[in-house]
Formats: sequence, structure tokens, C-alpha cells
Amino acid sequence: MARRSPDVPQEPGYEPGRPPEERVRHRLSEDGELVTYTDEEYGVRKDDGGGIIKPVNSSWGLLFLAILITLAFGGMLYGLAQIAITGQWDILGRTWWMFLVIQIPLIASWAGYLKERKAEKLRRARNLPRPVG
Repeated sequence: MARRSPDVPQEPGYEPGRPPEERVRHRLSEDGELVTYTDEEYGVRKDDGGGIIKPVNSSWGLLFLAILITLAFGGMLYGLAQIAITGQWDILGRTWWMFLVIQIPLIASWAGYLKERKAEKLRRARNLPRPVG
């Protein structure tokens, strides 16, 4: 069945569903209560994702990871400076792709930290506990 355009009249009594003003999530808090969070108040993903290793999702943990990855990127930049000083450009020809690969976790870690920090501030303003799931 073809989809109708919004300008075509629908069947009598039909009213299209209206999206909510803000999307909300109903999650358990640290004290076991069911609390409603907006997407901004929820922050980064809080569940374990079904994996063996539990992901880091606190702002302090995300800050630590972001700083660690930034230091690794700084070490790579130092290596690039050493390549330029010594003139061994053939090394850069074999390792240039690592500069692109490390930028993905670098940007993602800082974005995750900033998102969780903002969520903590919003939860604190509404006096909401931290979601656990």
C-alpha cells in the first residue's frame, strides 16, 4: 500500500499521532525507583550492553579515558615531530593511518564526557538520582 502525502485527506476520524515535546526514558535509579529522564538528563548509555566488560559511563571515568587517549595522541604528535626533525619520512608513510584511527576514540571520548557532564548538571538541577539501567 502506498503511503499518502500529508495533503491528501485521510479517513474520517483519523488523527495522526503527535510526537511528544521531549522524548523521555523511564529508568531505574540508584535507589531502585522508576524515574523519568529526558534524553539530555540520561546522558551516555548506562547499561552493560550485554558484553563481558562493563563500559565506563561516569563522568570521572570518561574524563580519565579522554585524558588517557589525549596523551596517546600527544605521543603520536611527538613522534611526528621526531620524524620531521630526523627526516625519516618513510616511517610516516607506513604509519599515517594511525593518526586517523586515534582521532575516532579521541573525539568520542571527549564528546561522551561532555554529554555526561551536562546530564549530571541537569539531574542535579532537578534533584534526580543517577540512572543505573
